[in-house]
Amino acid sequence: MFGELFLYFYRQRSQFGDWQAVVIYPSRSIEQSNTHPYRALLQSNQVHRIYLDELGDSADLSLSVSLLVLTATSETQAPEQARLLVQRTQQEIADPSEQQAIIELITTILAYRFTQMSRQEIETMLELSLQETRFYQEAKAEGREEGREEGREEGREEGFAQERALILRLLQRKVGELPAAIALQVQALAIETIEELGEALLDFESSADLERWLEGNRETREGE
Repeated sequence: MFGELFLYFYRQRSQFGDWQAVVIYPSRSIEQSNTHPYRALLQSNQVHRIYLDELGDSADLSLSVSLLVLTATSETQAPEQARLLVQRTQQEIADPSEQQAIIELITTILAYRFTQMSRQEIETMLELSLQETRFYQEAKAEGREEGREEGREEGREEGFAQERALILRLLQRKVGELPAAIALQVQALAIETIEELGEALLDFESSADLERWLEGNRETREGE
C-alpha cells in the first residue's frame, strides 16, 4: 500500500500536498506480522488501522459502520445481525429510496457471505416484506416498462401477473410445493390481497398455514 501510495503522489505531486490512509481489517490476526520497516508511518497520525471485530456492539455503532462490521461477522451471527440492521434502517432512514438502497446493500453482503443461498432465500431469511425485496421492485419496474410500451392498463396487468408469480415462488420456498388447487386460489386473488399475503407468508411454516390464511381471507371477504 505504501509503495503504491508514494508512487501515486510522486506522479501527482502537482495536484496533492498531503495524504491520509485508512486500513480496514476484519480482525487483527490477519494483519501482516512484519510491520517494523513501516513503524514510523504506522505510528503517525496519517495512517489509521481499524479492526472490525474490536469496534464493539453493532447496536452502539452508526448504521454505516455497522454495515462494515456485518462483512466480518461470523456466519452464525450474521443473519440476526442483518435483521437488526434492516430494522434500524427502517427506523432511522426516512427517505424510501435511501432506505431501499441500504436494505439492498445488506442483502448483497449476505449474498457474498452465503453463496449457497439464492437471493429469494436471503430475503426470506431477513424477514423482508414483499415491497422491500429486490424481486418485487424489479417486477414493479418491469410492469411499468410494459405499461409504457404497450399501454398503461396492459402494463399494470403484466405487473400484477409478475407479482402473483413472485408470491407463488416465495410460498414454494417457504412451505414447499403447493397443491394445484391451492396455487389456483393464490393466482385468483386480487392484487390488494396478494400484497397482504406477501406480508403474511413470512410467518408460515407449512402449507396448512397457507390454507388457513386463504380460508380466513375468504370468510372475511364474504363477510364484507
